[in-house]
Amino acid sequence: MNMEIQIKEEVNEKLVTLEGEIDAYTTPNIKESVVPLLEGFSGEIVFDLSNVNYMDSTGLGMFVGFFKTVKANNGAFRLIGLSDRLKRLFDITGLAGIMEIK
Repeated sequence: MNMEIQIKEEVNEKLVTLEGEIDAYTTPNIKESVVPLLEGFSGEIVFDLSNVNYMDSTGLGMFVGFFKTVKANNGAFRLIGLSDRLKRLFDITGLAGIMEIK
């Protein structure tokens, strides 16, 4: 499945909208687009997952890495638009208690 990535950058906020499936095949493309945004950025990064219909453990690991990088730069990290299924993945793994999810 293809992954659509849209990035909207403002001074203190970056919005990354993902559409499709997040898995072992799509995470390299997502990382390629997102990692440069995080380097030295101390603002807020928001990931809109409203149109993500599937995510596996590779995707969870990717978000953990993003979260650690953002926090190391004293930035804010937020996930929005999670389906019940995706929210459950973050709940089961305990990540929902660490990351801001709306």
